[in-house]
Amino acid sequence: MKNICIIPARGGSKRIPRKNIKPFMGKPIIAYSIEAALQSGLFDEVMVSTDDEEIAEIACGYGAKVPFMRSAETSNDYAGTADVILEVLEMYKERGREFDTVCCIYSTAPFVTPERLREAYGKILFSLVWLIPILYSVAFIL
Repeated sequence: MKNICIIPARGGSKRIPRKNIKPFMGKPIIAYSIEAALQSGLFDEVMVSTDDEEIAEIACGYGAKVPFMRSAETSNDYAGTADVILEVLEMYKERGREFDTVCCIYSTAPFVTPERLREAYGKILFSLVWLIPILYSVAFIL
């Protein structure tokens, strides 16, 4: 299975300006999400979706990919996380890359750990073991 981790990090935060790159215990807060995703070993791609050059530079410095900048439509105050994820997946598809699973980690989640990510992924895989035979049975009956 091909897995992608998408870390949304818009530059125009209103309540806490520049929150995605504010220092937190010695490094930009986004670094914790990037490091957890990379260290988990689960993802074929760890990418940051941003509209901000400084965030992109910091993200790349911590090992994430920023293969394209986020559009104006998904950078406004009204775009939701689902809009961002769909845009990212479409942009990758246009470049010939598709993924089986998507994980979204917010850039302001410094307490996410590689172990927690692996645990969650294991639960998803376990649920698929039970779900696929049920779906197959339902499809066969129909």
